[in-house]
Amino acid sequence: MKPFKLVFLVLLAVNLANAQQASIKGRVFNQQNNEPLPFVNVVVSGTNIGATTDVDGNFQIMGIQPGFIRVEASFVGFKKAISSEVEVSISKTPFIEIPMEKSLKEIEEIIVQASPFRKTEESPLSLKTIGISEIENSPGANRDISKVIQSFPGVLSSPSFRSDIIIRGGGPSESKFYLDGVEVPFINHFATQGASGGPVGIINADLLREVNYYSGAFPANRGNALSGVFEFSQVDGNKERLKFKTSLGASEVTATLDGPLSEKTTFTVSARRSYLQFLFSLIELPFLPTFNDMQFKVRSRIDKKNELTFVGLGAIDLFDLNLDIDSPDDQQKYILSQIPVNEQWSYTLGAVYKHFRDNSYQTVVVSRSHLNNSSYKYFDNDDSSEENKILDYDSEEIETKFRFENSTRLDGFKLNAGFNIDLATYKNTTMQKRYFGDGVLNVNYSTDLGLVKWGAFIQTSKNIFNERLILSAGARVDANNYSSSMNNLFKQFSPRVSASYLLTDKWSLNANLGKYYQLPSYTTLGYRENGELANKNNGLKYISVRHVVGGVEFRPSQMMQFSVEGFSKKYGNYPFSVKDKISLANKGADFGVVGDEEVLSVSEGRAFGAEFIARMSTAKGFNLNMSYTWVRSEFEDAFGKLIPSSWDSKHLLVLTTTKTMKKGWLVGARWRFAGGLPYTPYDMGRSSLVEAWNLTGSPYFDFTQLNQERFGAFHQLDVRIDKAYYLKKLTAKFYIDIQNFYNFQSQDQDIIVREEGSNGDFLTTNNGQEYVLRRVANTSGTVLPTIGIILEF
Repeated sequence: MKPFKLVFLVLLAVNLANAQQASIKGRVFNQQNNEPLPFVNVVVSGTNIGATTDVDGNFQIMGIQPGFIRVEASFVGFKKAISSEVEVSISKTPFIEIPMEKSLKEIEEIIVQASPFRKTEESPLSLKTIGISEIENSPGANRDISKVIQSFPGVLSSPSFRSDIIIRGGGPSESKFYLDGVEVPFINHFATQGASGGPVGIINADLLREVNYYSGAFPANRGNALSGVFEFSQVDGNKERLKFKTSLGASEVTATLDGPLSEKTTFTVSARRSYLQFLFSLIELPFLPTFNDMQFKVRSRIDKKNELTFVGLGAIDLFDLNLDIDSPDDQQKYILSQIPVNEQWSYTLGAVYKHFRDNSYQTVVVSRSHLNNSSYKYFDNDDSSEENKILDYDSEEIETKFRFENSTRLDGFKLNAGFNIDLATYKNTTMQKRYFGDGVLNVNYSTDLGLVKWGAFIQTSKNIFNERLILSAGARVDANNYSSSMNNLFKQFSPRVSASYLLTDKWSLNANLGKYYQLPSYTTLGYRENGELANKNNGLKYISVRHVVGGVEFRPSQMMQFSVEGFSKKYGNYPFSVKDKISLANKGADFGVVGDEEVLSVSEGRAFGAEFIARMSTAKGFNLNMSYTWVRSEFEDAFGKLIPSSWDSKHLLVLTTTKTMKKGWLVGARWRFAGGLPYTPYDMGRSSLVEAWNLTGSPYFDFTQLNQERFGAFHQLDVRIDKAYYLKKLTAKFYIDIQNFYNFQSQDQDIIVREEGSNGDFLTTNNGQEYVLRRVANTSGTVLPTIGIILEF
């Protein structure tokens, strides 16, 4: 009976630990001048458990059930506020900060409850805030924020294992990312240079607090974006003692350490190492990726008026080929014949300084980012001779950024103004031969391009009619010294205006108009032919887009939101490939490099549609997020005719739900549907040419039939079960995540391989000038179960 007694005692100890309760500490302050607010009522959302702040604005709430919570704050003369989501446990007391904004209401004509579904004066619509529980427990995402993003409204969810950010019919290079206010050029491992995608995210979910996602109505201080802006906020380190957290996930092992450095300074740092190369080798996949990353944050509250934050994010990636496969099948041969060996590393280091005054605060942001991307490829992977090398690529992108902002509230106006200066260096050495309809093009050049970029912005907002109507207007200008077509600030004048009218305490009307600009990628800016910057000579311009967005929002309760938005985007000056005769808006969702070719700034396009969103969260732990987007995306072909772009999915539907059960259990599911994407058929005639095939190891597209075919629709169900143990000295979590639960097989473009003879030689025709090619039907999709473990102590 001794073993049974031991099991009984362990289970009893676990149940007693789970019965214990957690606590949280925090600070409430005036968001404009950082002054503490005493005697503020704070309460855990959905409960009667609360406290009151002391003279320094500090509070502590005890007796909380472990799990994810929010804290609400209310105080006379200030708008009700609600904190970002935070996890409380028995082994760790988190610390949160709740900023509060002064209220200008004379009479409480309409009482507006604090809600986690936030909107700002500048962005009253097309803004979504994602809490940490959605990131941690999102089914099918495995705590990868880049995959969680694909569940956001308007974001295309594709059947590939990549994490391209394609928003409301725009291209994958049209978004910008900020980490605690510092711009981060790359958020994915094995990133596509010139775009945004990759298979695995760099940002560690352990350090995230929440994410703000803009699909329109961009604030004036966020420039160089056409379709999306993402603001990632990180947690602060523990103020009381060192804490350690480790996790084992689908592809990597993670270690995170946080704690105090001094009375006023905290830190958090994490490192991750993948084991994909080992797993992929065991199951004989043709590629062997390895990634490593590191992330940190140090925050120092120097005094009540000054604070300084340092952030860092870095990655090292190696993409090798598995040439030890015995008797590779057609798909393995196809992949091995075209994918190069790739090595990539990147980092971003930044500092954010804030100084608070009576009615304003100033922000200074300084950062440096560096990407090094190199790849090479030998024909048929035969490296016995340098003559077999068909690709040799080595590139660097280096940016040093400075941004100053002043935010003021005075006489009911909110004013934010500032400027930025960026120094950029782009280096590239390329040796490659490319085959086009008119023959072979020798791409052999070196670039060492230096750029100075500058910009300025201003935005003012005002609440009128007793805060029922919110108006905001702003503008920014950008320029650089690349060419005469880009060095005039006012050629890139970017105005925007937003309005929100509160019909009742539950209904509101929202609208935004704006024009935005984006600099073409460095790969395009630095491309050379015959020693000259080819695109500078072609008068390369900033890409532009006009947004028109309008919608209605209904909030029947504090934790429930329904909204409908209509949107229209009109593009101008999009780079158009001289050789391929297509807009670069259709490229970017594949590995490698985008934009390193001759282009003309002549392409136009449009995207339009409507978006419905339903979000709710109940006190009993039920959460539902549903979004449906109808979207059309079209860009001009070589004849100036608008045709469907590569991102014209028509229909996007995502339904995510989770339910918190008793004793630390949580179950969730996510179902995604995306209409079939257009694709371009192969040019089998050109692909069969020995001279052409041997330069790429892959078939060529027939761009005279650009996007004339369409795949079938994609849909997938992901399910997840979590179990958490909140013990006195330890928090332990376990989860099972099953992607593609019912094993849906998505349609992909056919594989093209060269036919082999009995002796293993490749068959040819036309006196050895053409290969004999064979099509192989290609589908993808498999049930993918994952077990994860998270320990924190």
